[in-house]
Amino acid sequence: MEGNPQESSPAPAAPQKDLLLFGKYSCSDVVVRDGGLAKYINLDPTVVPHSDGRHSGRWFGKAKLNIVERLINNMMRTEVFTGKKMKAYRTTQKAFDVIAKKTNKNPIQVLVEALENAAPREEITRLQFGGISVPKAVDVAPSRRLDIALRNVTKGAIQSSFKNTKPIHECLADELILASKNDMNSFSITKKEEAERVASSAR
Repeated sequence: MEGNPQESSPAPAAPQKDLLLFGKYSCSDVVVRDGGLAKYINLDPTVVPHSDGRHSGRWFGKAKLNIVERLINNMMRTEVFTGKKMKAYRTTQKAFDVIAKKTNKNPIQVLVEALENAAPREEITRLQFGGISVPKAVDVAPSRRLDIALRNVTKGAIQSSFKNTKPIHECLADELILASKNDMNSFSITKKEEAERVASSAR
């Protein structure tokens, strides 16, 4: 005698929950409009942006890191945050909360827009002709564009926190918001415009 087919059929799989960054922010609706950077801006969903260095030492391994983790790692470039991953992590988390409150937008989207605006497209290199050094304008590789943008965003945030009553997380939030609006008051946008202006004169 055959059993009840309803009893033998497997139970339906539970719906996959979207992993929220810091338990609050979704990466699924974030749009990267810059086609050159899209390959290197990793938006894989994660709750805690920490890979424990599993991609270090591999060619282009940093492209596999979540973009928020790369922001946290770049915060550790200076003596204030060197080796202090949890301090940089908490600073970024608080900065995202400030961005969400001020802009009513997904902070990950604001971060992506800031990096797109702060990534230079041209820079100069030096060519040697005999004993003469001549500047020459060159296109910037997408991976390097993203590296420069991340470096300038975090550098600008840390510099603006010196001799300032604002805490570092508010300085980081302000830098990201200004850069996402392409505002010249942003340190990273100023650096990008300066690099492109010098490259334009060296064509």
